[in-house]
Amino acid sequence: MGRRRVIIMGAAGRDFHNFNMLFRDNEEYEVVAFTAAQIPGIAGRTYPPSLAGRLYPEGIPIYDESELPKLIKELKVDEVLLSYSDLTYEDVMRKASIALSSGADFRLASPHSTMLEPKKPTIAVTAVRTGAGKSTVSRKLVRILQGMGLKPVIVRHPMPYEDLEKSVVVRISSYRDLDGLSIEEREEFEPYIEMGVVAFEGVDYERVLRAAEPEGDIIIWDGGNNDTPFFRPGLYITVADPTRPGQEVGSYPGEINLRMADVVVISKVNSVPRENVDFVRRNVRALNPNARIVEAEFVVSVENPEAIRGRRVLVIEDGPSVTHGGMPYGAGYIAAKKYGAAEVVDPRPYAVGMLKRVYSEFPHMGPVLPTVGYNEEQRRDLRETINRVPCDVVLLGSPSLIYRYIEVDKPFVRVRYELVERGSPTLAEIVEEWLGSAIR
Repeated sequence: MGRRRVIIMGAAGRDFHNFNMLFRDNEEYEVVAFTAAQIPGIAGRTYPPSLAGRLYPEGIPIYDESELPKLIKELKVDEVLLSYSDLTYEDVMRKASIALSSGADFRLASPHSTMLEPKKPTIAVTAVRTGAGKSTVSRKLVRILQGMGLKPVIVRHPMPYEDLEKSVVVRISSYRDLDGLSIEEREEFEPYIEMGVVAFEGVDYERVLRAAEPEGDIIIWDGGNNDTPFFRPGLYITVADPTRPGQEVGSYPGEINLRMADVVVISKVNSVPRENVDFVRRNVRALNPNARIVEAEFVVSVENPEAIRGRRVLVIEDGPSVTHGGMPYGAGYIAAKKYGAAEVVDPRPYAVGMLKRVYSEFPHMGPVLPTVGYNEEQRRDLRETINRVPCDVVLLGSPSLIYRYIEVDKPFVRVRYELVERGSPTLAEIVEEWLGSAIR
């Protein structure tokens, strides 16, 4: 019996990790292709031989997911492995139906089979959906650990949008290290640079993990979308979002994170009616009765409120949250309303190039501009769109200070978004208790 022929469905990240953990050097399988979705322009590359290993001297081609039925037939595929995150259950079964009707088996991999074993105490921060507030929670954990005299090191979910061979292990400790990276990567890393924390990402997470371990006392896995962690954590935190109640039991793999969590942080409780919070609490208790629940306000602030009051503002939000994350808006729009903007100018009539297509693909989006900038062409479209919008000020809800590297003709006001717990337990109490048992 020959090797089973496999296609891995992904979005540049979890797909490569699953290949490395389950298939590289595994002579029972032959991965004949990756397919890619969610990220604009991410297909058309090759997973290189240097990463694919001895069984793949030509590397592995990456196709657009729309070609899946044709690829299954032409490449005589036995099995399709779903390897990306932030999908509804309807999305998962539609993809399964495409694979099954085209003649291939459809498979999901347990997160337990793809977790690496860290040698340092590890906290994982995950979510039920993109935009729930993982990085806000991770920043809070950094401050807690620093206040205890410990040195945290961040490992981010992969964002391998550039040259894969140059991204095997990426260490970020200064703004210089961000040169050439996408806006999406800058959004994640700039806050940690400000906090004086070393962070890592990459393609081969065995090597990423071993590079990160000597850099700190505690590893914080700051996850992407609603994916499960690549490292086995000692403390598993999942963030649930009451602005989208019900998502915690209707998303893949968000529900897996909820079921596996030691702690569930219900975020943004100051932005919703109490019944939303109680609804999420009931779902948490039904699926994971032993999880500890932390209720947290996410507090929006700006340094110069007077620059917003009475002005026409363009709101810029971080791209993934308001695109495939399904949110109509984020912190920037909330700040515009909080600080009395006269008008939130709708950027959609002024969008150019790729951004026009983004608005068409994600019609749920409100009058905000997503920071989609995975390559230079997309960053040019973002710059031109900003310059075309007739506004007095740009309200920057993205964590990345895009005015550092995109030249625009308008002033910016930066929005900050931080976590404040309501009542007990607090994250500090939970971390102190966990560390005491972990050290013992």
